[in-house]
Amino acid sequence: MPRFLHLADIHLGFDRYDSKERTKDFFWALQDAIQKYAVDEQVDFVAIAGDLFEHRNIQPGTLNQAKICLKMLQEANIPVLAIEGNHDNRPYGTQASWLRYLCEDGWLILLEPGNPALGEPLYSPWDGSQGGYIDLDCGVRVFGSYWYGASAPRAIANLAEAIQQLPPGPNHAVMLFHHGLEGQIARYQGALRYSDLLPLKQAGIDYLALGHIHKHYTQEGWIFNPGSLEANSIEESKFERGVYLVEINQSGIRAELKRAYYQRAIVQLKVTVRGQESLEEVEAAAITSLQTAIQSGKVDPEVAPIVELRIEGQVGFDRLDLDTRKLQQQLQQISKALIFLLKYNVDTVEYASPLSEDASRLEVEQEVFTDLLAANNTYKKRAIELAQGLIDLKDLQFQGQEESELYEFVQNLLN
Repeated sequence: MPRFLHLADIHLGFDRYDSKERTKDFFWALQDAIQKYAVDEQVDFVAIAGDLFEHRNIQPGTLNQAKICLKMLQEANIPVLAIEGNHDNRPYGTQASWLRYLCEDGWLILLEPGNPALGEPLYSPWDGSQGGYIDLDCGVRVFGSYWYGASAPRAIANLAEAIQQLPPGPNHAVMLFHHGLEGQIARYQGALRYSDLLPLKQAGIDYLALGHIHKHYTQEGWIFNPGSLEANSIEESKFERGVYLVEINQSGIRAELKRAYYQRAIVQLKVTVRGQESLEEVEAAAITSLQTAIQSGKVDPEVAPIVELRIEGQVGFDRLDLDTRKLQQQLQQISKALIFLLKYNVDTVEYASPLSEDASRLEVEQEVFTDLLAANNTYKKRAIELAQGLIDLKDLQFQGQEESELYEFVQNLLN
């Protein structure tokens, strides 16, 4: 009974948020998942369905992280089969990627179809250095592929035809493919339809190991996508994701999604304001929301989580009056978060008083000033009085009053 570990979208070298510790999270997640679900489980092989790296050009430290994890598998005599994803495929105009380097250095087996335009067969067996498929002693034939982008449906038809022309092999067939299926996440253009993938099923593929979409899903008992190893954004933290521990037996396929490996805690909080609060009350509400989350255990300062707090709604003051940088620093200190993101998405309260078409200039000024003042939480209770004061101030200016006298007038008005 063949057993293997299927993972994808590892993204070693992830550098969003400009945090070295966050970059290490992706390494620790891979290291822990490999130890628990490959080495400890003594699987027959590990399949990486694209995007081992975050970038096509990687830093030395990122390459070292990959080698540390691959060495664990090498020492356990577990072969690693991989394909390139859209993040780590070869840069335009070059002949090799970092996955090709790792392959040539003996760390993994990179399964790449040939180029028929150059007279190469689409699928040739692995010869120790290159090839599009490999027959493993555990009784599985594993096929590779590329990142095809928009040309994926046409490529699938060609791959399926080439598979059917191959000599008979082991009883089970697995294919690594880096592309997304439609209907899984919003705002994803170019997703494949299920019918696009059916030729692979008809060609004998028992298990289609997908990558690319960072959310776990399965389809019809033969298509499996584990999701990303770690969340690449706050929004992705809502997705169920992990790695698949797979067993193929006479009854079919048993794929268990495993999630109990190292992952950084990510928490989202929200404060809704309605325009009645003062600036100080809005700041206090944000702090209270965080403190409540800590008391309930939702935010644990001991694990240095990633926290996002959203302030949404309307404010009764100039929205720029809130010092978001200062508040964010205060919230980060309270939460001891590795990364604290303060999202301030509010509108200023607006009032509009009805005016007749024959309103005089003085009436228009009075209503405009009143509306502006009523929208400000500090001045709204005196809006009518202060509006008249602004009109009087304008008149004093037209009369040529000295600046000192105008200043004194404003002081008296406000006091």
